[in-house]
Amino acid sequence: MKRTTGIILTLVGLVSTTITGMQALEDSDSFSVLGLDVVVSKANYTPLIISVVVLIVGIILWTSSRKS
Repeated sequence: MKRTTGIILTLVGLVSTTITGMQALEDSDSFSVLGLDVVVSKANYTPLIISVVVLIVGIILWTSSRKS
C-alpha cells in the first residue's frame, strides 16, 4: 500500500511540477537595461512549491517501502 501511494504521489508530483514550472516560466518577463538582462516574475510560485513537496513525499514513501 505504501509503495503504490508513493508511486502515485511521485507521478502526480512530477507532472504537476512540470506543468506549474512551465507556467511560471511563461509568466516571467525580461528586458534589457544598459546591456543587462533584467527578469521580472509575475508568477505565483505556491502551486510549484506544493507540487515539489508532493513529489518529494512520493519519493520518500516509494523508497521507504523498498527497505521494509
